[in-house]
Amino acid sequence: MPTILGANTLSTGYNVANSCRFNAADSPKISKTISDGHDTNATFSCWFKRSKNGEAQTLFEVYEDSSNFFRVRLEADDLLQVRDMESGANQTRLKTTQVFRDVSAWYNVVVIVDTTDGTAGDRCKIFINGTRVTSFGTQVNYDQNDVIQAGVNGSSAMLGAAGANNNYLDGYIAEAVFLDGTSQAVTGFGEFDEDSPTIWKPIDVSGLTFGTNGFYLDFEDSSNLGNDKNGGTDLTEANIASTDQSTDTCTNNYATLNPLDVYASKTGTLSEGNLKLTVTASNLHTAVGTIAASNGKWYFEVELDAISGSNNSNVGISDLARDDKSNMPSKNAWGYGYNPDGTKQNSGSDSSYGNSYTAGDILGVAMDLDNGAVYFSKNGTFQASGDPTSGSSKTNAAFTWTPDASMNWVPYVADNTSGVAFTWLVNFGNPPFSISSGNSDANGYGNFEYSVPSGYYALNSKNLAEFG
Repeated sequence: MPTILGANTLSTGYNVANSCRFNAADSPKISKTISDGHDTNATFSCWFKRSKNGEAQTLFEVYEDSSNFFRVRLEADDLLQVRDMESGANQTRLKTTQVFRDVSAWYNVVVIVDTTDGTAGDRCKIFINGTRVTSFGTQVNYDQNDVIQAGVNGSSAMLGAAGANNNYLDGYIAEAVFLDGTSQAVTGFGEFDEDSPTIWKPIDVSGLTFGTNGFYLDFEDSSNLGNDKNGGTDLTEANIASTDQSTDTCTNNYATLNPLDVYASKTGTLSEGNLKLTVTASNLHTAVGTIAASNGKWYFEVELDAISGSNNSNVGISDLARDDKSNMPSKNAWGYGYNPDGTKQNSGSDSSYGNSYTAGDILGVAMDLDNGAVYFSKNGTFQASGDPTSGSSKTNAAFTWTPDASMNWVPYVADNTSGVAFTWLVNFGNPPFSISSGNSDANGYGNFEYSVPSGYYALNSKNLAEFG
């Protein structure tokens, strides 16, 4: 079942507004050339959310050449490795035994370097979500007073890629901080507070000492995602667009599509932070969301970006507790879908419903789990005169059922017919495509093309904690 994660859910403390989405297929990176920095001390911190596992993906690297670099990378075995190489030899190499495979979770990594420390094991420290990592499958420690590669003049400091222009990140980064010359304690980046003593939360980092080459990226300027909020030289974006600014952050975690929730047919490709599903004509795929809900009122949008031919592949919702994953959800009793030909489908049976849709159309899905009803819209108009705000009367709903607390409803998109190609773009309030109007939900969260029905909310951790 998809993870239902409350990251800082109802906290009224420090909130992170934006992240940057890195789509590995685009070869994205944010980088700058550094000047002569400090020799023995540095700190790197960022929050990240993975979109794909099983591939080497770089979070941060300072690169001089293939024999001289400082790197923080998720490896192909889903372990995290910090590595500093000089002249082809490891100065330090720390590889965790902890794996990082949860594509619905935000992680914070803090790497603290002080090669002057008298204790070898303390010269490079790694913290994950505020807790120090002490178990390593590979451990090579710095020699005392080693000169770190993170401050070499003329090197390139970058997020989301290795210096050889490979190992691109597929996922999200928020609150990226590099301190040149400072070994900052982990408490400079987050806290466990009395309200949530087991949940690591970000704090304001603007007062830290950044040094010659340091930077702080908050990603709040969509026209300049490499903006150094600390006031230093901005970093340069490559293959990153303004639409890669996301509201999915470590303080408000949004739903995405889940590559780990496997259906019988799954041969399409997820991209754009797991918000885009591309299925070629020879393949089939069903993708469901990472957040499921059993009550409340929820809204999301789906843009059909491309279609070849016509069939009854569709967008809809499914009860995971009863879905046997043997087929597209609406082929089963507890899956409800809206087909491109304008019909609706449940238990594999189509019936007359609304207007047909095609490439360029945006579909809205309003699921009223309190009353047991789902409504579908096309380009802002709810079909069959459906009224999502009608409550228990369920006026002209596409489908209705008797609510049951054991049900766990999740969004899905699917292409279920070989010979037809589909591309779906899903917007849970964190759109992977340009929004021309901009509408938030009733709680002020999310960015949607069309007005969100009154009383409905985006699928994110803050709303889930309050209304789910």
